[in-house]
Formats: sequence, structure tokens, C-alpha cells
Amino acid sequence: MKPELLLPAGDIEKMKFAFQYGADAVYAGVPMLSLRTKENKFNIAIVKEAVEYARSQGKKIYLTVNIFPRNYKIPLLEAALRPMADLKPDAFIVADPGVVMLCKELAPEIPVHLSVQANNVNWASAQFWHRQGVSRIILSREISLEEIRGIHAHNPTLELEFFVHGSICMAYSGRCLLSSYMAYRDANQGICAHSCRWQYKLHKAIDKNTVDEQEAVDAAYQPLDSDYYLEEVSRPGEFFQIDEDVNGTYIMNSKDMCLIEYLKELRDAGVCSFKVEGRNKTLYYAATVARAYRKAIDEMEAGKPFNRDYLVELAKTSNRGFIPGFLVHNPRDSAQEYEKNLSYQTHEFIAVIRDVIKKENKTLYALEVKGRLDAPTSCEILTPDDTYEVTIKEFFTKDGETVYVIHPGQRDHVYIELSDSVPVGSILRKEREKHH
Repeated sequence: MKPELLLPAGDIEKMKFAFQYGADAVYAGVPMLSLRTKENKFNIAIVKEAVEYARSQGKKIYLTVNIFPRNYKIPLLEAALRPMADLKPDAFIVADPGVVMLCKELAPEIPVHLSVQANNVNWASAQFWHRQGVSRIILSREISLEEIRGIHAHNPTLELEFFVHGSICMAYSGRCLLSSYMAYRDANQGICAHSCRWQYKLHKAIDKNTVDEQEAVDAAYQPLDSDYYLEEVSRPGEFFQIDEDVNGTYIMNSKDMCLIEYLKELRDAGVCSFKVEGRNKTLYYAATVARAYRKAIDEMEAGKPFNRDYLVELAKTSNRGFIPGFLVHNPRDSAQEYEKNLSYQTHEFIAVIRDVIKKENKTLYALEVKGRLDAPTSCEILTPDDTYEVTIKEFFTKDGETVYVIHPGQRDHVYIELSDSVPVGSILRKEREKHH
């Protein structure tokens, strides 16, 4: 069976772009019950619209119910599960054993997928969950290809899903205490502050036996016993103990996972669903990543060798540098990024084509502007099927006025004339002049 391409849906628009650019399925959830509380724009009415739209496109949608709820949330969760089940999603994504039980009791006809939050890393755990009625396991990001093969060998009828692209958590997926410790926002309740990606200064401690406290305060150091302390730039004077070796620290700022080169190996190991992380990222991210993986999967299924151009394509969207996670080996110090203000993204998101109009003898494309662009200039147009190099000589306002600069602050659409026909939903992007 051809593996599924599963994309995040942070809102309806991102879901539509994910489908347009090649996703077979999306995952989404209401804020209180999923692990994207702060960025999540769904509610039950919007989830209904999302499910109906997915059905109209012949696609699948999985609803996330993957928090670890406290007692007070259980009645709220039970009340929310019933209307969600009435929408007939293709599955619930669940992490907590009690929530698995509730889903099976309240909506036994809806399949249950075990969230990556459950940190399934071995075949015995997978077998246990399968016996509890779970039909698919979303495996922990931290396991190797050989371990995936072993899990599949012991559970041949159990579906396996694996993250192939996106950010990587500190420690096991989602089980991070940094956010709770530093920002009082619990990742396991859906409000992670991404403390691992804040900007920090590293201070070497002053020996408290040789320096008085006032001198230490004046020097912005801590006169304590540990060798090193972190200071987050927006929280001056707050110090967090940390240890470091010659390569830096090992708990902060991981590079991003990218497994597009390993799709065949994952498929052959038993993975049936390739999952992309990023519900709070842009529609440009959703479109670019979906298209690259869609083409890579289709070519893999056709027996073609991997095309390394897709790595170049993925670098055109938000990233912190790519590693293959733990799939082939422990990345150790290569997993971390030590340079300050380093950007690997090669292209900027400029605009979305929202409409096509005929005006006199011209075909004009309406742009929703997302970034600054000065004409005349060359840029790329990304469509679900192709990429075009175009030269834009000028822009037009809705009143027909010619302009030579566009920027995100413009409320109205601006227009461009193109010689080639491109579909609505195509994306304009521009190579960055500097990416260092």
C-alpha cells in the first residue's frame, strides 16, 4: 500500500493548502484537548467545516485529543468527545491511557491512534496498545530504523506512523520540562513556550568564596557552585544552571528532522504514514513541504531514485538546518546549532495568488502580499505541480495604477500579469539576498 502523507492543519487555510499541494490526510484539534493550545485556531464549529472539506476532497482528517488531562479536565473532555465523534473523523490521536479508554467507551466506532506523546519505543509496548484497541502507533522520534523494523516484525497488523519532517523536542517527544520550569507553561498541557529555542547568554560563575555578592551582581554573574549559568536575553538577572563541554550544550536548539532521503527505508521497515510537524507554521511551509514529500513519495512508488533537488526545495522554507534525527545513528553534537542568528532558509515568502481576472486583453493575478518585493525583479512561482521562474516588471493596484513596491502592510490585493497560466493558490517567493 502506498504510504500516506500526513500534514498539520493549524487552521482551515493551512489544511486547504496542505491538500492542494499533495497531502493525503491532516491532523487537527481543538485547543483544550490538543498540544497546540496557544496557536490553535480550531473550535468545534471549525472542526466540523474541516471534516466536511476533507470529505469533499476525498482526504482524511485525524483529530488530536493528546493532552495528559488533570482531573478537572476529564468532564470537559467527555463533553467535547461526543460532538467530535458525531463528525466521524478518521481517527482520534490520543496519548493518555485514560483518554484511550474514554474514546473506546464513548465512540467505539472511531479508530484510535496512539500519539507520539506516549513515547512508544519498543515492540512490547506497541503490542500492549494494539490489544487495547489502538489501530495505529505514532512512534517516538527518538528510535532507529532497526528498531522500527523490530516493532513491525512483532506487530505486522498494526499501522505505524513516523515523523519525517519538522522540529525535534528536547528529551523524548513532548516530555520536556524546560517550558514549565522557565515559563510556567506545561508542554504536556498544550502550552509549550519552546524555551529550548530562546536566545541565551552563557555566564561562567564566580567563586563565591573569593568574590563578594555585590561584585558578582555588578558583573552580572552568579556567585554559586556550578561552573556555568544561562541567562535568557528577555529575562535579565534570572540564571539557570547549565553544564557545557567544548562542543556546547546538549539540551538546547536542536536542528530540524528531515527524512525525505529515507522514505523507501521507512516504508520497507513497515511505516504506512509519513508525518510532518508544524501546526503553528505558515501556509507557505505547509505547501512547500507537502509538495516536496508528495513528489518524493510518488517517485519512490514508481521505482525512481531519490532526487536530491527536494532537499534544496525544503531549504526554501523555515528550518534550522537538517539532520535525520536518530534514524540512522545518534546525532550527538551535530544535532545542535551553536551559531547565533543563523538562518538556513534560502527563500522568502512573498505572496499568494488569490484570484485570476480578465481585464481588457490582460490576464491579471491577484496577490495577497506576505513579504516585501521591489519590481522589476525575478522570483519563483510555486504551484502544486511545478516551479516557474518569472520576471515581474510592475504591479497594479485594483484601480489600475502601476506600482513598483509591494509589502505586507497593504490591505488590498495587488495584481501581476503572467504569460503562463497558474492556478489560484500558487505561491510567489524570492531568493534571499543574504542567508548566513
